[in-house]
Amino acid sequence: MTNQVLKNYKRFLEAKRKELLPTSADREEIQIEKAADEFDQLQLAMNRELAIATLDREASLLRAVESALVRIRDGSFGTCLLCEEEIPEKRLKALPWAAYCVNCQQILEQQKADGQLDEEHEDQLALA
Repeated sequence: MTNQVLKNYKRFLEAKRKELLPTSADREEIQIEKAADEFDQLQLAMNRELAIATLDREASLLRAVESALVRIRDGSFGTCLLCEEEIPEKRLKALPWAAYCVNCQQILEQQKADGQLDEEHEDQLALA
């Protein structure tokens, strides 16, 4: 991978990281509010659960982006963490924070479905 291509990925990932950094407004959505009406209480609870799920997804993506930035710094960006083969450019263009090639990603997802995935790869898989 050329230095220019690597710089482009780094710029994109840094912009994505900045976009994903949590704000205090994000946390306000999960505050517990009281409502007099039972239906309103239910609606507030559903909105809070949706906000929590969104924050969780964004936090996972932020960890993946930060992990990809670390791999850029240490020179391992674009190399599958499992088989150590080069991750195809097409995959990196679609998912710049990808830590695994498609084949290894599928293997890890199957292991997760079978309950056989180790903790180290489970953390990385959650980010992919």
